[in-house]
Amino acid sequence: MRVLLLGGGGREHALGWKLAQSSLVREVVSAPGNPGLEEVGPTLPDLRIDCPEAVAEAATAFDLVVVGPEAPLAAGVADAVAEVGIAVFGPTQRAARLESSKTFAKETMRRAGVPTADSAAFVDPGAARSHLHGLPAPYVVKADGLAAGKGVVVTSDRDEALRWVDRCFAGDFGEAGSKVVIEDYLEGPEVSVFSICAGGEGVPLAAARDYKRLADRDAGPNTGGMGCFSPVPDAPPDLVEDVNRLIIEPVLGQLAAEGTPYVGFLYAGLVLTGEGPKVMEFNCRLGDPETQVVLPRMTSDLAAVLAAASQGESVDMEVSSSTEAAVDVVLASDGYPGRPTTGLPIDGVDDAGAIPGVLVFHGGTARSQGRLVTAGGRVLNVVGLGSDLAAARHRAYQAAEAIRFPGMQYRTDIAGGV
Repeated sequence: MRVLLLGGGGREHALGWKLAQSSLVREVVSAPGNPGLEEVGPTLPDLRIDCPEAVAEAATAFDLVVVGPEAPLAAGVADAVAEVGIAVFGPTQRAARLESSKTFAKETMRRAGVPTADSAAFVDPGAARSHLHGLPAPYVVKADGLAAGKGVVVTSDRDEALRWVDRCFAGDFGEAGSKVVIEDYLEGPEVSVFSICAGGEGVPLAAARDYKRLADRDAGPNTGGMGCFSPVPDAPPDLVEDVNRLIIEPVLGQLAAEGTPYVGFLYAGLVLTGEGPKVMEFNCRLGDPETQVVLPRMTSDLAAVLAAASQGESVDMEVSSSTEAAVDVVLASDGYPGRPTTGLPIDGVDDAGAIPGVLVFHGGTARSQGRLVTAGGRVLNVVGLGSDLAAARHRAYQAAEAIRFPGMQYRTDIAGGV
């Protein structure tokens, strides 16, 4: 089959790389793609992937459409593709509100009896500020809508939390900040759990843990993710199965009961509290950078699973993962997560990729006059694979040191001490 993969980041490069390994797949075409995905198959750099009509027209030449990032889902691309009779793996616009509206997600979880932090939503800055004054630290303030992972602050400084409220309502995160959600703080280690969902059921994937802060020891601003690892040694042994049974499937059932069946990836960002796992957030797609460590460990045929799920029926199969460990170190541009510097030459990618047990996934790269250059904030993901996390970590950092571009920044503590 021919697969159209929407997106052009590190997550999509990993997805395209994995889909192309399937004997069922004749060709993977990516839109807009990136230089890494160009090595997987053709790209459609001019296709507007957040335009439902444009994607639906292009989709008629394919057997399956896989939606990578969140923006096309929120725009209703999956709905438009389904309307022209092409199989699509990705939730409808209504179902994707689990990610595009934190308020909707909270309300759905409450109705489904899923454990999450208590919260309140505000459309008035004064009311939000007054609510914060009545809460103990730490404070959790979130823009309600999509903000590329950058619309959240967790702080023990009330003044910083109040400033974040002001930033949201001032438009720093666009329309996403027109409503603000203030949550109780959840204490405990974080972990990400993913499921492939269809027919009211979920097929769990391996768990991962990512690092959101820019700098070592969790200093600096929040980012989209500066690295991650899988497996997660301190997670309970039955975590993914329990989360699928107690969190993912109750939410799927609640949505279906309300006339909104869900087909697609569902990502639960969790805190392992003393009372058990609680949901921080849902994403309606795979995480970035978690995808880059989960898929290299996956031993099942991803294309076969997604093709079956895209039919909207329950997926009666298990997804298996190797015992191998994976560690991803994100190489970011100078200025990230603010205004990243772009157009700078990148060297050493081939050298890094030639190291045994290393994969390099492109995130924010482009080609200019025949050279690979920076084109975004998170430029490259260097992934080390090994018999354990220590071996995988060694390879990831060996690869990171082989790559060079001006202003390159990365954390040196990914998977350290685990």
